[in-house]
Amino acid sequence: MRRLLVPVAAAALALTGCTGGTASVDPDDRAGQAPSTAATSEDFRVTEHGEFDEGWAMTFLPGSEHLLISQRGGELLLRDQASGDVVEVAGVPPVDDGGQGGLHDVAPGATYADDGSVYLSWVRDHPEGAQGVVGRGTLDADRAELTDLEVIWEQDPAAGNGHFALRLLVRDDHLFVTSGDRQEQTPAQDTSSNLGGVVRLTPDGDPAPGNPWAGDDGAAAELWTIGHRNPLGIAEDSQGRIWVSEMGPRHGDELNLLSEGGNYGWPAASMGRHYDGRDIPEHRDGDGFVPPAAYWVPAISPGSLLIYGGDRFDGWSGSALVGGLSGQSLVRVELRDETATVVQEWDMGERVRALAEAPDGAIWVLEDGPGGRLLELTPV
Repeated sequence: MRRLLVPVAAAALALTGCTGGTASVDPDDRAGQAPSTAATSEDFRVTEHGEFDEGWAMTFLPGSEHLLISQRGGELLLRDQASGDVVEVAGVPPVDDGGQGGLHDVAPGATYADDGSVYLSWVRDHPEGAQGVVGRGTLDADRAELTDLEVIWEQDPAAGNGHFALRLLVRDDHLFVTSGDRQEQTPAQDTSSNLGGVVRLTPDGDPAPGNPWAGDDGAAAELWTIGHRNPLGIAEDSQGRIWVSEMGPRHGDELNLLSEGGNYGWPAASMGRHYDGRDIPEHRDGDGFVPPAAYWVPAISPGSLLIYGGDRFDGWSGSALVGGLSGQSLVRVELRDETATVVQEWDMGERVRALAEAPDGAIWVLEDGPGGRLLELTPV
C-alpha cells in the first residue's frame, strides 16, 4: 500500500449547485449557486488501496472488517480491510454489461448481522433488450460465497442499454430502488411503468403498503416518486429524509429531496436542455413539479451520493457528498431542513463512481473505469 498526500485542489471554475467546467451551451440564468467556501489541497489526505476494473458500487459490511465492491463486468469482490486481500465472491449471476448495464449496486440487508442477507442490482439479457433487476441472497463472507439469490423486483418494460440507475437504499422496513427512464423519457411521467421513478418495496420485494399510486387502476403499485431521469445516488439523512442525486440531460443535474408521491418533472421540466440543443421548460413556481434542492449547470454527472454521519471531518456531519463523473469532482452540500447549499468542491482528477463511509469515519472513493483507484480520505 502506498501512502501519499495528493494535491486535491479546488476546481478553477465554481460548480453551480451547481457549477462545473466549460459549458457547451450558455448556462445563462439557469446557473445555480456556487460553493460558498474555498476548498484547498489541505482538507484531506488521500491513501491509495489498489485498482479495480470498472468498479460501480461499494459498501462496508456491518460488524466485519470487509468492504464489498461490485465491478460492472459482473464481479463481486470482498476486500479484507485488515490485510488488504481481495477475493472474488462466488454465486454472482450473469450480467448483460452492454452500454450502461452490468453488475450495479450492492447493499447489506437490515438483518445482515443475523442472517447475511444482501441485495444486488444488475442488468440481465431480455428478449426485448435489457432489464434491470434487484435480487436478494445470503452472503457468507468467510467463504466468499453468495447463495439463495433470487430476483425480487424488475424494471418493466425492458428496453435498451442506458439509464438503469438501480441504486439501493435499505431501511429496517423498506427497500428503495432508483429506476432510470431507460433513455425513453416519457415513462417518467407514466405511472403504469416503474421506469423514471423511485420505488418503495418491502424487504421481500413486494410493493410496500401505502404507496401513493397503489390504489390507481393500471398504476405500478411500487412507485414512491416519479419524474426522474437517471438517479444514480440515493441516501438517507439523520432525520430519515431521503435524498436522490440524478443526471440531467445536457446539464441540469439535480439533488432532490424525496416526498411521498412527488413528481420531479422529467422530461417536462429541467434546468438542462436536450442534447440536440432544444429547450426544456425550466422549473418554475406553480408548475406542479417538485423543484431540485440544488442543481448543476454546467453538469458534473453525479454518479454517487453519500450523507456523511461521522465526526472525523470537522463540520461535515450531515452533509451530502456527491461524486462527479464528468466533473471528476467531489462536492460537499450542506443540508438544512429542506434546503441544500453547495459549500465545497474538489477536483479529484478522475471520474468518481462510488462513495462510502467507513466505520472509523474515513471516506472511501472508488474511481470509474478500468484501473480505477480505491482511495481513502482522512483529515490532514
